[in-house]
Amino acid sequence: MCRRSSVLWCNSCEAARDSAGRCVNVEPDVRPLIILGARSQAPVIADWVAAIGGVRITHFVENLERERCSGLLHGLPVLWVDDVKDLAKTHAAICALGSPQRSRFIEHVAAFGLPFATPIHPSAVVSRQSTIGEGSIVSPGVVVAAFTRIGRHVLVNRGALIGHNVEIGDYVTIGPGANIAGFSSVGTATSVGMGALVLDQINVGARSVVAAGSVVSKDVPDDVTVAGAPARIVRRVTG
Repeated sequence: MCRRSSVLWCNSCEAARDSAGRCVNVEPDVRPLIILGARSQAPVIADWVAAIGGVRITHFVENLERERCSGLLHGLPVLWVDDVKDLAKTHAAICALGSPQRSRFIEHVAAFGLPFATPIHPSAVVSRQSTIGEGSIVSPGVVVAAFTRIGRHVLVNRGALIGHNVEIGDYVTIGPGANIAGFSSVGTATSVGMGALVLDQINVGARSVVAAGSVVSKDVPDDVTVAGAPARIVRRVTG
């Protein structure tokens, strides 16, 4: 749950907000931030997170190819994941990977005792009655309606709309412009693609994929990919 602490800022529970629900005059903690990920999406997320007043990003982090740590990424050094332990007492982290498999990366870093921040862009509108879990990222232009719970390490991309009384599981990725209607749920580690529409009172299972532009009008089981309008199962997800 998003609370004011040494590593969380601009949260949905206690941050000052204007009449439209946008964050105002919120001073984040000055603890430096590292970004888990060193691929194309990491600098994009870093760009807008760095625009939040008081946030200072110091490193990107790589966990697959050690040779990527030899140079700079957009002017910042890239650390190998095992070297993150030296920053556990001084830094916080967020994960800028869209893959549901990012849980392994996050758990690796969390084992070092590194805390996770919960950045919410000032242009996002999040109901005071909703909660956002540790490590989740709420991008520019997102709207989250009342009585919704967003889990841990969820990536909500730009312009996504999440209705009221929605349950979003941990490690979910919600693509740009996706719309999840009220009283729906999305299971752990599921990906909802760009521009997809999940109609009201629909349950989308865990570890599934909703393809971009799909219209989901019936419940989706675990471990499948659905596509189309209306969305239909097109394959099983394995691994």
